[in-house]
Amino acid sequence: DVVMPGKMKRNIVKPRILLLDCPLEYKKGESQTNVEIVKEEDWATLLKMEEEWIENQCNMIAAFKPDLVVTEKGISDFAVHHFCKMGITAVRRLRKTDNNRIARAAGATIVHRCDEIKESDIGTKAGLFKVEKIGDEYFSFVVDCEEPKACSIVLRGASKDVLNEVERNLHDAMGVAKNVVQDPRLVPGGGAVEMAVSKALSEKASSIEGVEQWPYRTVGEALEIIPRTLAQNCGVNVIRTITKLRAKHADGESSTWGINGETGEIQCMKELGIWEPYAVKVQVIKTAAESAMMLLRIDDILSGMSHKQQGGGRPAGPTGTQVDENAGDNVDSERQLAE
Repeated sequence: DVVMPGKMKRNIVKPRILLLDCPLEYKKGESQTNVEIVKEEDWATLLKMEEEWIENQCNMIAAFKPDLVVTEKGISDFAVHHFCKMGITAVRRLRKTDNNRIARAAGATIVHRCDEIKESDIGTKAGLFKVEKIGDEYFSFVVDCEEPKACSIVLRGASKDVLNEVERNLHDAMGVAKNVVQDPRLVPGGGAVEMAVSKALSEKASSIEGVEQWPYRTVGEALEIIPRTLAQNCGVNVIRTITKLRAKHADGESSTWGINGETGEIQCMKELGIWEPYAVKVQVIKTAAESAMMLLRIDDILSGMSHKQQGGGRPAGPTGTQVDENAGDNVDSERQLAE
């Protein structure tokens, strides 16, 4: 809200906005500052110096005829009194991020000192400044800007839990919109992509002989977990549904068919209008493959350490060697003679 609600305007059309990040109050001394006052007049002189300094700051601001002054720091009562006399509306203790948004929306420049203000620093692209009460709090709006490059979204909810859920949904929606803008390619949802990739990997595995075909088959089976989970969430027969979907993709002309998340039936995702960003789908598959490889590497390291511990931790036999009569030809190569 504005600093002085009763005397400052809460609705300004075409405002001239000045943004500051400096305080409009007398600078306080450092921690070790001492002021020595000998006479009673010295105290009055000290107060008068402070008032003159604040008045000088307000006069420098008023010379550019702003309608709205916004600062990230505090404003003294004496400065508020001067602003009210000059017909200037003031807002104080604004966050840095909000001040940057106002600067981008209104075409203003944030000024660090009052004696550095220039006419080009005044924002004139805002159409309306208004203060509205929403619930129990007051919110200031700078709207109807000519070339806005920033905006704020106000969310409302019955409780904090509902509000947090709305915020998460909005964040996800904005992320999807950003991905589509950066990479406009889309793929059908409902597990259609996973089933199509699984089919392609199975065909690739059939053309390979030996154990090298098993990684293709394993990855293909792992990708089917997405449509399988969708079917489970719908409460339908998982085996029958996945079999129907696999048969549908085997035709070669139904690669856009997936599972309807509401009914559990297999349908064409293109007709239902269910799409997913291509960038997200590729990143998910890459992350899954990298996680699996990382776990395999860790498993190799741990198994190697356990072999070494087993090889060096057993007691030696009567002749000074480690003997395992039941090992046969499967003796670990890391088991060495005791020193």
